[in-house]
Amino acid sequence: MDLILKYFPRLTERQKEQFAALPELYGDWNSKINVISRKDMDNFVEHHVLHSLAIAKVLKFKTMAEVMDLGTGGGFPGIPLAIMFPDANFYLVDSIGKKIKVVQSVAESLELKNVKAEQIRAEQVTRDFDFIVSRAVTDLTQFVGWVRGKVSDIHYHKLRNGIIYLKGGDLTDEIAPFRKKVRIFEISDYFDEPWFAEKRVIYMPLR
Repeated sequence: MDLILKYFPRLTERQKEQFAALPELYGDWNSKINVISRKDMDNFVEHHVLHSLAIAKVLKFKTMAEVMDLGTGGGFPGIPLAIMFPDANFYLVDSIGKKIKVVQSVAESLELKNVKAEQIRAEQVTRDFDFIVSRAVTDLTQFVGWVRGKVSDIHYHKLRNGIIYLKGGDLTDEIAPFRKKVRIFEISDYFDEPWFAEKRVIYMPLR
């Protein structure tokens, strides 16, 4: 909890309890299903929870915001964001059933009433969302193709509705087709830990 409180000191007691419960919940599941790299569990809070919360430094989701986490895997960034923004609604989807089983169990254990998790492919999703978040599931060009047409044209956040994407490394070629629209936020501007040095939040409006 110290690492999370370092950057988010105003959490409620309930949020603190929920964040504190995550390592044990995922550690238990990881002993049964390899949801997260086992060697990475030693850095679980920094590499998964805090990394997910970089999105919360870029945008505060408002009450009743509709957010889809596409390719959520074990629930990142969706689960930490759902804890951080209990009044927003999060739809976590993945095509792999065992991962969604983990997400559903974690959400139930934490009593996250604002989370729905479903095994479904991107092209099968028919709803509109304010924002679609993800963590490096594919090349940005392909990702835009998956989600175009799934973003609402009614805006009420400081950023226009669109994609908020966590990714690292050299993004020059990947963002080239969208360079006039994309905004890049360096996570190292928000978090001091060296692991975040080349990690970024990519934002692109789709409406």
